[in-house]
Amino acid sequence: MWRGTDNEPESIGRRPRKVFTMILRSWSGHATSAGADAYVAHFQHTVLPELRRIHGHRGALVLARRSEDDVTVTVLTFWDSMTSIHQFAGEDATAAVVEPEARAVLKGFDTRVQHFDVLLDARA
Repeated sequence: MWRGTDNEPESIGRRPRKVFTMILRSWSGHATSAGADAYVAHFQHTVLPELRRIHGHRGALVLARRSEDDVTVTVLTFWDSMTSIHQFAGEDATAAVVEPEARAVLKGFDTRVQHFDVLLDARA
């Protein structure tokens, strides 16, 4: 069952809407191999401590896909709610948050992020 976007109360005879317990935020950038390593260090030492201070942040993954001359770095962060995401991203929750230190080591990056409802989390 999917969470509805309307604010109507549940009615008799209507199937209850599932309320998801987590939202995934996805963002990607491109770097050289050295730039990707520098970005991971920046994320670990600067971004992650900031995220951990935000109520509703539930973890993060940093992924890499390497090609001959480029590394795609994808960051997945997990959140309790859009309210928590707004605490990190500000009013426009789909705007990427890319600090100057990160911009300096990336060849390019997405300026918008995507959000997904987590339907199943089988990591544990």
